[in-house]
Amino acid sequence: MKYTIRELESAEYPLLEIFLYEVLFQRKGQTQLPRSIINEPELQVYLKNFGEGPDDFSLCAEVDQKVIGIVWVRNIAGYGSVDAATPECAISLLKEYRGYGIGTELLQKMLQLLIEGKGYKQVSLAV
Repeated sequence: MKYTIRELESAEYPLLEIFLYEVLFQRKGQTQLPRSIINEPELQVYLKNFGEGPDDFSLCAEVDQKVIGIVWVRNIAGYGSVDAATPECAISLLKEYRGYGIGTELLQKMLQLLIEGKGYKQVSLAV
């Protein structure tokens, strides 16, 4: 599958809502969580005012000019929080694009950006 990885543009930040919902674990056969679940405070830390913090970074994967996956990083007290100096990474792909190595490459590119480009020593992953 041919895809490209690039920086997510600020005009595309509203897509984070879609991808945050996509990443939520929901068991097959059970009632699906309503999309409004992303408005809960413990999930809003991944979205609210994204792009305004000095540790807010995002990359996306696209196919045919459609964003199909996003990896984003913030220094927050989220589900994968380690300490105040370690940014937390979240990654999400649309279901039909999973299993092609896209998520792996997105994560590798983000780690490269954070470690080599921004000087971070570590990052945590929220799963």
